[in-house]
Amino acid sequence: MQQTTDTILMIRPINFRMNEQTAVNNYFQEDLDLKNAEINAKAQKEFDDFVDKLKAVGIKVIVEQDDKLMDTPDSIFPNNWVSFHSNGDVAIYPMFAENRRKERRDEVFIRLEKEGFIIEHIIDYTSAENMGVFLEGTGSMILDRVNRKAYCALSPRADEDLFIEFCEDFEYTPVIFRANQTTDGKRLPIYHTNVMMCIAENFAIICLDAIDDKKERKNVVGHLKRDGKEIISISEAQMQNFAGNMLQLQGDDQQRYLIMSESAYKSLDKGQITKIEKHCPVIYSSLDTIETCGGGSARCMMAEVFLPRS
Repeated sequence: MQQTTDTILMIRPINFRMNEQTAVNNYFQEDLDLKNAEINAKAQKEFDDFVDKLKAVGIKVIVEQDDKLMDTPDSIFPNNWVSFHSNGDVAIYPMFAENRRKERRDEVFIRLEKEGFIIEHIIDYTSAENMGVFLEGTGSMILDRVNRKAYCALSPRADEDLFIEFCEDFEYTPVIFRANQTTDGKRLPIYHTNVMMCIAENFAIICLDAIDDKKERKNVVGHLKRDGKEIISISEAQMQNFAGNMLQLQGDDQQRYLIMSESAYKSLDKGQITKIEKHCPVIYSSLDTIETCGGGSARCMMAEVFLPRS
């Protein structure tokens, strides 16, 4: 069992824009005064440049094209609807926004099988949508695959009971807490755990300031420390620049890299960068349009593929 993979799935956008259905509880989203076609063209350019940087260090990127007929503005964030596991299991998740449910496409599984991966079982949680219950994949959950722990900040998109059900099915120990951000003077739930937390092999990046409850904060820190993770703390302002939305991947010769956006990288101070680079080099790319309109960043764009190969 390992924490990092060398293969990811990414979906190249066709209809990217600000999704009005997700903006109700994603406080990272902002409107851009541009035509949708222009926004999409900028997002495609950012996407392509990002893919090139990942491939340049030997990370295997399977790029699947979005389906124009579906009109799925957030398809660029596939890690919310699917996760791929080393035993051949695939999980499909219930999505808060109705127009995001159309992102779930069998073509993705056909493509992965064509690429030589084995899918044994599909565990489908999507019927929870009928009850208004959601769990948005590795957006809602941060998986420590080696120590079999799953971290989840509860929110309208991360239901506690469904999270526990996932942990039972996939044999993870649940670590549950609440994480908030200040929006218009109020403390409101952060929509996805992966904007405030990242777990790499030997370290974790986390916005501890977002966990208001001292007991919950202490519990999270305790789990990370017991598992030997160096904790690199970020501020709420850095989190707003997507400094929590990072993912560690393997490139050539199993070299690890921490992947993030340019805005995340620029928000970090020298001390934080030194701590990260003690463990692995950083790769960053400009994702400004995607971050502004989509309210997600580098980590959200990458669905890790841990499936066995045929």
